[in-house]
Amino acid sequence: MNSIAKDRAQQSFEINPTDFFELYHRDVFKQPAKEFWLDGWKVEYMAIAQPETIHKTPIVIVGGAFQNFNSYKYCVEQLFQCGPVILIDLPSMGANQQIYNKDSGASAAILELPDLSHMLGIWLDAMGIRKVSMMGMSLGSVVASHFADQRPELVERMVLMGVMQKTRPSWRMILEESLKLMQEGRMQEFGQAVILYLVNHAKLDQTRMSPTAKRLFFQQMSEFTTTEQLRYEINCNRLLRLHSVPAPSCKVLVAAGQYDSFTLPFENAHFALQCPDMEFALIANADHVPQLQRRKETMNLFSTFLRGDPIQHLEGIIPMSRAQMHLMERRGEERIKVKQPHTYMSYRHSDLTANVDIININFFGVLLEVKDIDKTQEVARYARDMSLSLTDEQGEFSIECLIFEMKAHQLRILFKHGSFELAERLLQYIATQKQVIEEIKRSV
Repeated sequence: MNSIAKDRAQQSFEINPTDFFELYHRDVFKQPAKEFWLDGWKVEYMAIAQPETIHKTPIVIVGGAFQNFNSYKYCVEQLFQCGPVILIDLPSMGANQQIYNKDSGASAAILELPDLSHMLGIWLDAMGIRKVSMMGMSLGSVVASHFADQRPELVERMVLMGVMQKTRPSWRMILEESLKLMQEGRMQEFGQAVILYLVNHAKLDQTRMSPTAKRLFFQQMSEFTTTEQLRYEINCNRLLRLHSVPAPSCKVLVAAGQYDSFTLPFENAHFALQCPDMEFALIANADHVPQLQRRKETMNLFSTFLRGDPIQHLEGIIPMSRAQMHLMERRGEERIKVKQPHTYMSYRHSDLTANVDIININFFGVLLEVKDIDKTQEVARYARDMSLSLTDEQGEFSIECLIFEMKAHQLRILFKHGSFELAERLLQYIATQKQVIEEIKRSV
């Protein structure tokens, strides 16, 4: 080992890293995770390395809501050029099934996201690791950000993807609706809803998410065990109680899928702008799960940043300056006008209906005007139980709505997606309306 590598090893470890890390081999992900117990709470981890970089600063990957260690099987190889890799799942996150404290019986629901990041710091201290780089994606990004705020002396560099500083009302309604579906036992709808929210179906032709990946994702969601349902509920409620996410002071890369419809690109950019030493990039032709759709480009971006190399000319990556970030479009998908805007909304538990005009629409929602002003508040009162009727060449069809904003007699609405079939029909409706509008423009 040269002198620079020795100095870095001494900086990063109080222990001999060869005693802590297992050398990577093709079957390493078939092995059970190692366990560390802290006051009755279980931390699961896997520490793997290649000999050439075992003494470099380790990269800690914080598991999110759904990933298990096997999810990263094809991701870690590109990261080994930067250093050894530690995969970690904190109680009730990732594949860690712990719901109750072994000693006290307390529910993992009492652990807020800052509590989990504090636990991560205690674990690193116990392992004798003094310096890390860290990766957090989706829910894991929130834990990683809190960790950087609590223990800045431990963090060399950080990668965050799918992060926002504050949760928007419409995003909170989506999470609450998914919880409601699960609690009502509507697991087929729940599975489809989660995927329709996380995967941008309006851009499937560009993200090219494989039908197999989509099917396996749906199967995972719709077949949740009782424990997995409890974990989902715990993690959703953690996010719903979250008020803000601290911005790291270390060197940080914030990345987002170009077409992320769950944590919008401008929200990721707004978070990055709060960081004093940041870089920001979009991953082209990806949404909230770039690691599934653009794995090579995503991991190349992350490893390039972690090595300290420039990210400006990487294939499939769109780096942005602070000036460009300030000018980003807040809306992810174009809203269009329709040829026949007059339609109606109906309430599923009574004969309440309201005539409305569509002002603009896209796959994710609609802005409309209630024709009878006196009915506006009555409709808005049933924010989760109204449906909008649309008409296509097959006839009339309805989409359930989530009303999240009322101004005068206008309503801003999210579509309550929970059916692949209905989602496809809506996409076709939108495409047809675009075509009609374009034809009208050409004829004028």
